[in-house]
Amino acid sequence: MSTTPTLNGQVIGQAHYATRALLDRAVAPLGLTFEQVITLNVLADGAVERARLVHRLTTTLKIDEPAVHEVIAQLVDADLTRVDDGAAEPLVRLTDAGHATQRRVGAAVADITTRLYGDIPTDEASVAAQVLTLVTQRANAALAALPA
Repeated sequence: MSTTPTLNGQVIGQAHYATRALLDRAVAPLGLTFEQVITLNVLADGAVERARLVHRLTTTLKIDEPAVHEVIAQLVDADLTRVDDGAAEPLVRLTDAGHATQRRVGAAVADITTRLYGDIPTDEASVAAQVLTLVTQRANAALAALPA
Protein backbone atom coordinates (compact mmCIF):
# COMPACT_ATOMS: atom_id res chain seq x y z
CA MET A 1 0.00 0.00 0.00
CA SER A 2 1.47 3.35 -1.09
CA THR A 3 1.66 6.24 1.34
CA THR A 4 2.28 8.71 -1.48
CA PRO A 5 -0.94 10.58 -2.27
CA THR A 6 -2.35 10.44 -5.77
CA LEU A 7 -2.58 13.78 -7.54
CA ASN A 8 -6.28 14.42 -8.05
CA GLY A 9 -8.95 17.02 -7.45
CA GLN A 10 -9.39 15.99 -3.83
CA VAL A 11 -5.72 16.51 -2.96
CA ILE A 12 -5.63 19.81 -4.84
CA GLY A 13 -8.88 20.94 -3.22
CA GLN A 14 -7.70 20.04 0.27
CA ALA A 15 -4.54 22.12 -0.25
CA HIS A 16 -6.60 25.03 -1.58
CA TYR A 17 -9.14 25.00 1.25
CA ALA A 18 -6.52 24.58 3.97
CA THR A 19 -4.53 27.50 2.56
CA ARG A 20 -7.65 29.59 2.07
CA ALA A 21 -8.71 28.95 5.67
CA LEU A 22 -5.37 30.38 6.83
CA LEU A 23 -5.84 33.41 4.59
CA ASP A 24 -9.44 33.92 5.71
CA ARG A 25 -8.33 33.93 9.35
CA ALA A 26 -5.44 36.27 8.61
CA VAL A 27 -7.65 38.85 6.89
CA ALA A 28 -10.68 38.47 9.19
CA PRO A 29 -9.55 41.39 11.38
CA LEU A 30 -9.58 43.55 8.25
CA GLY A 31 -13.20 42.58 7.54
CA LEU A 32 -12.38 41.33 4.04
CA THR A 33 -13.82 38.47 2.04
CA PHE A 34 -11.69 36.23 -0.15
CA GLU A 35 -13.07 37.89 -3.28
CA GLN A 36 -12.20 41.33 -1.90
CA VAL A 37 -8.65 40.18 -1.12
CA ILE A 38 -8.18 38.95 -4.68
CA THR A 39 -9.55 42.23 -6.05
CA LEU A 40 -7.20 44.30 -3.89
CA ASN A 41 -4.29 42.18 -5.09
CA VAL A 42 -5.24 42.70 -8.74
CA LEU A 43 -5.34 46.46 -8.14
CA ALA A 44 -2.06 46.56 -6.18
CA ASP A 45 0.00 47.38 -9.28
CA GLY A 46 -2.23 50.22 -10.42
CA ALA A 47 -5.58 51.17 -11.85
CA VAL A 48 -7.39 48.64 -14.03
CA GLU A 49 -10.16 49.25 -16.53
CA ARG A 50 -13.39 48.12 -14.92
CA ALA A 51 -14.29 45.75 -17.77
CA ARG A 52 -10.83 44.17 -17.63
CA LEU A 53 -11.07 43.79 -13.85
CA VAL A 54 -14.50 42.16 -14.16
CA HIS A 55 -13.18 39.76 -16.81
CA ARG A 56 -10.13 38.86 -14.74
CA LEU A 57 -12.18 38.17 -11.61
CA THR A 58 -14.91 36.19 -13.37
CA THR A 59 -12.33 33.97 -15.05
CA THR A 60 -10.09 33.60 -12.00
CA LEU A 61 -12.71 33.19 -9.28
CA LYS A 62 -15.34 31.50 -11.46
CA ILE A 63 -18.04 33.91 -10.29
CA ASP A 64 -20.52 35.82 -12.43
CA GLU A 65 -20.33 39.48 -13.40
CA PRO A 66 -23.00 40.69 -10.94
CA ALA A 67 -20.97 39.13 -8.10
CA VAL A 68 -17.84 40.96 -9.25
CA HIS A 69 -19.72 44.27 -9.49
CA GLU A 70 -20.95 43.66 -5.93
CA VAL A 71 -17.38 43.10 -4.71
CA ILE A 72 -16.24 46.31 -6.39
CA ALA A 73 -19.19 48.19 -4.82
CA GLN A 74 -18.32 46.78 -1.39
CA LEU A 75 -14.73 47.96 -1.73
CA VAL A 76 -15.89 51.40 -2.88
CA ASP A 77 -18.29 51.59 0.08
CA ALA A 78 -15.42 50.65 2.42
CA ASP A 79 -13.29 53.43 0.85
CA LEU A 80 -10.70 50.88 -0.28
CA THR A 81 -11.23 51.48 -4.01
CA ARG A 82 -12.68 54.17 -6.20
CA VAL A 83 -14.00 54.16 -9.73
CA ASP A 84 -12.82 56.98 -11.99
CA ASP A 85 -15.52 57.53 -14.58
CA GLY A 86 -13.69 60.32 -16.44
CA ALA A 87 -12.06 58.08 -19.04
CA ALA A 88 -13.80 56.32 -21.93
CA GLU A 89 -13.57 53.14 -19.84
CA PRO A 90 -13.99 53.59 -16.07
CA LEU A 91 -10.85 52.79 -14.08
CA VAL A 92 -10.88 51.07 -10.70
CA ARG A 93 -8.03 51.98 -8.37
CA LEU A 94 -7.04 51.62 -4.76
CA THR A 95 -7.51 54.55 -2.39
CA ASP A 96 -4.84 55.37 0.18
CA ALA A 97 -6.74 53.19 2.65
CA GLY A 98 -6.91 50.47 0.01
CA HIS A 99 -3.13 50.59 -0.51
CA ALA A 100 -2.58 50.31 3.25
CA THR A 101 -5.02 47.41 3.51
CA GLN A 102 -3.51 45.65 0.51
CA ARG A 103 -0.04 45.94 2.08
CA ARG A 104 -1.40 44.22 5.21
CA VAL A 105 -2.95 41.51 3.05
CA GLY A 106 0.33 41.14 1.16
CA ALA A 107 2.23 40.72 4.41
CA ALA A 108 -0.23 38.05 5.56
CA VAL A 109 0.08 36.21 2.24
CA ALA A 110 3.89 36.41 2.40
CA ASP A 111 3.83 34.93 5.91
CA ILE A 112 1.53 32.09 4.88
CA THR A 113 3.60 31.43 1.75
CA THR A 114 6.82 31.24 3.75
CA ARG A 115 5.30 28.89 6.30
CA LEU A 116 3.74 26.57 3.73
CA TYR A 117 6.21 26.65 0.84
CA GLY A 118 9.45 28.01 2.25
CA ASP A 119 11.22 24.67 2.78
CA ILE A 120 10.01 22.95 -0.39
CA PRO A 121 12.96 22.45 -2.74
CA THR A 122 12.84 24.81 -5.72
CA ASP A 123 12.82 22.03 -8.32
CA GLU A 124 9.89 20.27 -6.61
CA ALA A 125 7.95 23.53 -6.28
CA SER A 126 8.58 24.24 -9.96
CA VAL A 127 7.24 20.86 -11.04
CA ALA A 128 4.19 21.27 -8.81
CA ALA A 129 3.53 24.71 -10.30
CA GLN A 130 3.81 23.33 -13.83
CA VAL A 131 1.43 20.48 -13.09
CA LEU A 132 -1.13 22.70 -11.38
CA THR A 133 -0.94 25.24 -14.21
CA LEU A 134 -1.62 22.46 -16.72
CA VAL A 135 -4.56 21.17 -14.65
CA THR A 136 -5.97 24.71 -14.48
CA GLN A 137 -5.61 25.19 -18.24
CA ARG A 138 -7.38 21.90 -18.91
CA ALA A 139 -10.18 22.67 -16.48
CA ASN A 140 -10.66 26.13 -18.00
CA ALA A 141 -10.78 24.62 -21.50
CA ALA A 142 -13.36 22.07 -20.34
CA LEU A 143 -15.44 24.85 -18.76
CA ALA A 144 -15.27 26.90 -21.96
CA ALA A 145 -16.54 23.93 -23.95
CA LEU A 146 -19.65 23.54 -21.78
CA PRO A 147 -22.90 25.17 -22.86
CA ALA A 148 -23.66 28.41 -21.03
